[in-house]
Amino acid sequence: MTDEGIVKRLKVIVGENGGQVGLASAIGVDQGFISKVINRKQEMSYYLIRKLCFQLKYSPEWLILGTGDKKINKPDSAKLITEIQMLRTEVDILHARMRTYEIEMAELRNHISDKQAG
Repeated sequence: MTDEGIVKRLKVIVGENGGQVGLASAIGVDQGFISKVINRKQEMSYYLIRKLCFQLKYSPEWLILGTGDKKINKPDSAKLITEIQMLRTEVDILHARMRTYEIEMAELRNHISDKQAG
């Protein structure tokens, strides 16, 4: 999920919150975690997005999409994070199901191949 825009906006947040150490302290994460996201050694996680939005009141629309107000100014904005998490969970479930079907298909192909060869 980490793209150049999200990293750029995370850098803005870091600057507004006393650097990586200050931000890490403010949201209760390890400074190394923030550094890894900024340096693209780790993906931006929904865990981090949730902390930035709920604890520091940054707008999920601004953080993720780069649109709208930087700070949450309406109660409905916080719901977006929960909805994103639910959708992400659904996507993960679908990926797991797809992988299961791929394995089953490979087994069926092998079985058919063996029957045709034998």
